[in-house]
Amino acid sequence: MSDTVTAASSPSSVSTFRPALPGLSAQAERLIELGVHEIAGLSAAELRTFAKESGSAEASTTGGGALLAVHPDRAPASALAPLLRRDDKPGFVVVDMPDIDLFTPLETVLLPDAPLYLLTGPDRGDEMANWSPDEALPALTAQARTPLTHTEGIHWVLQQPAALERNHCFMTIGSRLRRPNGTLDARTPAIWISNGTGRDGRERRNAPKVGWCWAGNRHTWLGFASATGRRVP
Repeated sequence: MSDTVTAASSPSSVSTFRPALPGLSAQAERLIELGVHEIAGLSAAELRTFAKESGSAEASTTGGGALLAVHPDRAPASALAPLLRRDDKPGFVVVDMPDIDLFTPLETVLLPDAPLYLLTGPDRGDEMANWSPDEALPALTAQARTPLTHTEGIHWVLQQPAALERNHCFMTIGSRLRRPNGTLDARTPAIWISNGTGRDGRERRNAPKVGWCWAGNRHTWLGFASATGRRVP
């Protein structure tokens, strides 16, 4: 978490990062290579079959292609984060977020009721850098975009490591923790690159980091990852 707070900037119309993703079959092989199918209790054949049968949907999507995602009930963030790599350093969850797997999608973020699904048109949301999560969520909704959950953000970086770069990282505000009284915890998940300071430890400098920021704070180096939708072909 960073405590830096500055004035909000004006949005631009186009994000600076929306490249085409690898094909779904290549994404399936990547997840198999990492052992994600085993974490999810799926066979390699099931993952490959889903990717193959979803090929027509992949060809028809626009705005950056489709991301193959595993439902968080099958593959939680705590199991996925260590699979991230940058400079040969594994990803990690910050020590003050031991409850990361208790963060669930917002009521407005509807995940398909299936172990595997597609996330279409992922975008890093660079144009919203220096916005707070509280400011960004209604803006994304007005644009008919849906914020990524923390597990979807991890899936994206697993498939496309270039989505995470210094000074251009992103928040995944589709996931929030709801307290027993029904109110939202003020923390909002984010994925960025560790500087190796504080409790991260020097050995983790440049490692991918899954952490959090306050819902009311702004950060010049964090955009807001979003997508056009989710579906099971």
